[in-house]
Amino acid sequence: MKQKIIQIILFFLTINGFAQVLTINGYVQEQFDVYFDFNQPKINKSEKDKILNWYSKDPNIEVSKIYGYCDWVGSNRYNDTLSINRVKEVYNFLIKNNVVVYDNYEAIGFGEDFQQSKTQSENRKVTIFYNKEADTNKQSNKASKEEPIIVEAVDAIAKTKEEIQNETFTEKISDAKVGDVVTLKNIYFKNRSAKIVSESQNSLYELLCVMQNNPNLKIQIQGHICCQLVTDFEDISTLRAKAIFIYLVQNKINRQRILYKGFGITRPIHPIPEKNPQEEEENRRVEILVLEN
Repeated sequence: MKQKIIQIILFFLTINGFAQVLTINGYVQEQFDVYFDFNQPKINKSEKDKILNWYSKDPNIEVSKIYGYCDWVGSNRYNDTLSINRVKEVYNFLIKNNVVVYDNYEAIGFGEDFQQSKTQSENRKVTIFYNKEADTNKQSNKASKEEPIIVEAVDAIAKTKEEIQNETFTEKISDAKVGDVVTLKNIYFKNRSAKIVSESQNSLYELLCVMQNNPNLKIQIQGHICCQLVTDFEDISTLRAKAIFIYLVQNKINRQRILYKGFGITRPIHPIPEKNPQEEEENRRVEILVLEN
């Protein structure tokens, strides 16, 4: 029998570059911001000192995600590259200074495509997400964090059914009218993450082909999550929609044809808490809103 760990977020706090999410399953996920000089991919000395000071206070932290951002000056393509280079710079600095970074850590460069601050210097940053054990239950928490992700094999019959579902998506989205919403099925993410797992590649490619074959099609990618009774503090639904946006842009789809938005738990198909795994899966979805066709 599969066990489900339900995490209830108790509070969200941001102070002096730190943000903290406290959960009841025994560990704290926090974030730390590193700021960059204008148009620079390199960390300046004061920020390096800040990182070292942060790490010296708790050398047992483990980094799970590194996200890069830019201000709006420059082209979209340039800022995408700059944000990725900032992520790489921070990663290399952490490794050089013996900070533990997960082998499968999540690295995303958002460029200028995020909710920009009115203060431009606040947009030139990298955010480090890290796990920090709470004061109690350390042993059990570590086991929980290191629990492997199990991906069940899909047999040939299931794959054939999936292909049929994807064809249905293609037909629906190609014939859709402005304002129609079509669910993009078989898109899977790692738990509490925007990292798309490999089993989603067929559906992503299906969406890419639809965009390539319908040059007048403009869409909004809409992300939804399940299971939580409180606000999506980490904005996972937006980050997941953004991940699909990045996939399309990286595959030469004009970014002017794509918008993305996360709705968290505000538009569930079934009331939360869900009654069974099927309702959870139907609430945890990605939808495509047709803007022009």
